[in-house]
Amino acid sequence: MIPVALGISLILFLLLRAIPGDPAIIRLGVRATPAAVANLHREMGLDKPIWTQYFIYLRDIVTLNLGDSIRYEVPVAKLIGQRLPITLFLAVYATLLSIIITVPMATFAAMRKDQTADTTIRIIFMLVLGMPEFWVSVILLIVFSLKIPIFPLGGYGKNFPEHIYHLALPAFVLALGQSAWLIRSLRSGIIDVLQDEHVNFARAKGLNDRMVLLRHILRNSLIPTVTILGLNIGYLVGGTVIIESIFSLPGMGSMMLEAIFNRDYTVVQSATLCFAVLVILINLLTDLTYSILDPRVTLG
Repeated sequence: MIPVALGISLILFLLLRAIPGDPAIIRLGVRATPAAVANLHREMGLDKPIWTQYFIYLRDIVTLNLGDSIRYEVPVAKLIGQRLPITLFLAVYATLLSIIITVPMATFAAMRKDQTADTTIRIIFMLVLGMPEFWVSVILLIVFSLKIPIFPLGGYGKNFPEHIYHLALPAFVLALGQSAWLIRSLRSGIIDVLQDEHVNFARAKGLNDRMVLLRHILRNSLIPTVTILGLNIGYLVGGTVIIESIFSLPGMGSMMLEAIFNRDYTVVQSATLCFAVLVILINLLTDLTYSILDPRVTLG
């Protein structure tokens, strides 16, 4: 994790330095005097060599001194502290919904391999794969917020029940995108495990179909699906940039999009690094989950 995080921080640092424009002039305005620009360069450390700036940047990351937003003129760490919980809540909500959709659908399809129900489920979720999330979001807003006003047009709410209510549509959109991949993987895994000898042995011992499914089939077919789930959660975290903007959610994604349009480089840099660290942590948790699902996998 540490080398990957360092590599990401270095690439991000160099890419932002390659963007045209002077952060000092952006903050002070185009009418700023050369003396004022030079003073701000010294305050921001932009007058130092590039490698010195990078090591200062690493020190600031470790101490959570991420600088101030050019637009909002408040510490970036404070902005992230306010916005990150909303994005994490949305990601967890969408992941839980995708699991709720995936497990019964994939199991139902696998148990009826090549029958009408199996074919129908596969066709439906293949169609879902071809529909862009932003398009699905707009359609759901038109139908369930304007035509049939069941859900709000946007916002986050003030308490936990309101959070669940306000995030229902965006979480469902993200969950659909994940489920389309997960159902294919889990269905294939269940079909493969059904042919294993230990399943027939469990049935021969007298276990009913439900116990065989829960103890011997699902658990052994989940590892490939967990891998895809971990990768998809990483994409999901990045995908919140568009979804949060469509549903007017004050999370990390919408903050980052605003920062890009406003050339708020400090926020862009810190938010991107935050997203990258989240993806790295999700990959680590995915690896740890293997040892829980399969006792043959050991942590070395």
